[in-house]
Amino acid sequence: MHAAQDRRPLSDAHPARLILILSLAATVGLGIGRFAYALVLPDMRESLGWSYSAAGFMNTINAVGYLVGALAASRLIRRVGWSAAIRGGTLACLAALATCALTGNFAALSLARLVLGIGAAAGFVAGGALAANIAQSHPERANFLLSLFYAGPGVGILASGLIAPFTLQWFGPGSWWIVWWALTLLSAAMTVPLFVIRIESSARFAEASHAAFALPPVLIYLAAYFLFGAGYIAYMTFMIAYVRDGGGDATAQAAFWGLIGASAFVTPWVWRRVLALDRGGLATAIILGTNAIGAGLPMLGHSTAWLAVSAVVFGVAFFAVVNSTTAFVRFNYPHEEWPTAIAAMTVSFGVGQTLGPIVVGAITDALGSLSYALNVSAALLALGAVLSLLQRKVGPKGSVS
Repeated sequence: MHAAQDRRPLSDAHPARLILILSLAATVGLGIGRFAYALVLPDMRESLGWSYSAAGFMNTINAVGYLVGALAASRLIRRVGWSAAIRGGTLACLAALATCALTGNFAALSLARLVLGIGAAAGFVAGGALAANIAQSHPERANFLLSLFYAGPGVGILASGLIAPFTLQWFGPGSWWIVWWALTLLSAAMTVPLFVIRIESSARFAEASHAAFALPPVLIYLAAYFLFGAGYIAYMTFMIAYVRDGGGDATAQAAFWGLIGASAFVTPWVWRRVLALDRGGLATAIILGTNAIGAGLPMLGHSTAWLAVSAVVFGVAFFAVVNSTTAFVRFNYPHEEWPTAIAAMTVSFGVGQTLGPIVVGAITDALGSLSYALNVSAALLALGAVLSLLQRKVGPKGSVS
């Protein structure tokens, strides 16, 4: 991530355990804070009288918060320190989750989703930076250890998938606020380990973050990452509504969401060799292409089998795309250019996932069916894979080799 190399950022003992604990910030901020919204979206939309555009806006404003938080993260960490950034960001997520349970006011919910995004970014960027430093101190297992952190959101997806659908079924229509309370309590429990371990590091975010970084050689890669941001968030926002509209009950919804979350746990093993490929955008193209296939499978039918395969294929790939872009930066740029390169990736991805939900929601409102919107999602991911495939290695002076 943005941090400078440091061979001993935390205790070298049990690096996997340390990274897994740090990943709880991503579990709360992203796995629950961002993605669990899809589980309550249908009930909130019907109870509160929202259009699909309004429902999509709730994830758009969350993505805006994440983008703002990610861009401000290095400054925040320099000002308050690593532990305060990780813990404070996660506590902000808890407060925002509780707010979602307390009100149905659109403006208040929008503000809560914005704060959720900012808090999630602080926890994810700071936690990911420390995880990257821990991984760097174990080069023979670096990709595997870093993958453990990126699997964090999957834990939140799996856990929320086991809670939300059955809570809604038990309490009936209009019980979306009870789900938010349940998710707040779950998140509070998951936050405890972050306050038990010592979070400290001598790693520093590079002050000279304006190292020479040329955009033209990677414009096509940035465009691909933008398309991933727009395509994946559309799928993750509306897919549960699609399952429910097709007659899927609480069990079907929980199973579908759980399969996406469970896929995160096999991601480190599935993509370990692919992530080691130093061939321009090839690794990202392979993973993003798999992601597109998963998103497109529901086009072939609404059967339980197709939806289950879609969830597994999509899930096992989308957790790894961000990891592939980190690997791309590590392979193609000297260490002093990492902060600027990753910042560019963050902006491109952030703009994509900001526009995705509200645009796809508008398409659904205009055409009257979620099928069209999900087809657009798969097409965006497929186009992103093609563009990634065209990205060659970046030479020593920012030229394409």
